[in-house]
Amino acid sequence: MHGIDVNSLLYVLGIAASVVCGATGVLEAARKQIDLFGAITAGIAASLGGGTVRDLLLDRPVFWIADETYLVATIIAAVATFFVARLRAIPAKFFLLPDAMGLALFTVVGTQVGLQFQTPWLVASLMGVITGVFGGLLRDVLTNEVPLVFTSELYATAAWLGAIAMIVMQELGISPAASSFGGMAVVILIRLAAIHWHITLPYIRPGQKPPV
Repeated sequence: MHGIDVNSLLYVLGIAASVVCGATGVLEAARKQIDLFGAITAGIAASLGGGTVRDLLLDRPVFWIADETYLVATIIAAVATFFVARLRAIPAKFFLLPDAMGLALFTVVGTQVGLQFQTPWLVASLMGVITGVFGGLLRDVLTNEVPLVFTSELYATAAWLGAIAMIVMQELGISPAASSFGGMAVVILIRLAAIHWHITLPYIRPGQKPPV
């Protein structure tokens, strides 16, 4: 994978992530009986929200404004998913797998963007988390759900560990392309394992008193 141009790879991964997250936004909206406009809005928020916040923080051109291919791919994916969802019932948990894939894709893209901007490794990893997580947070708010990132099995944690794993691999001399796929694998495996075994971070239950 040493011959793969990292910028070309990031572009392909970014388009793929836009398609996947655009679809997951609609799948989540479908459970709330939201109309076509609302579903497309949820898909766009899920797909483009995280990268928009990342680019604003890094003071770089917002990716989908600089290249509308991301926006077009997201809208096509959202519309196609909407009409498929109208034809057949989709299980409530069906969107968790594509959501994990979208999380992984956007996490490595955001982390690589942070690294290319010469940010410290911690900042770059958080750029990956923001890119991967913030769109889903917007999607859940728009569909009147408690954000998945705050209540579900490991989500942002999976993104952060995957981002750090990718950075470590590159520091060890592994190519950016191979490191990106390795980081994606870490995100997906941790997220799916957390869903399967119901692994969560500690939280305070309603009525529970904090330890003195």
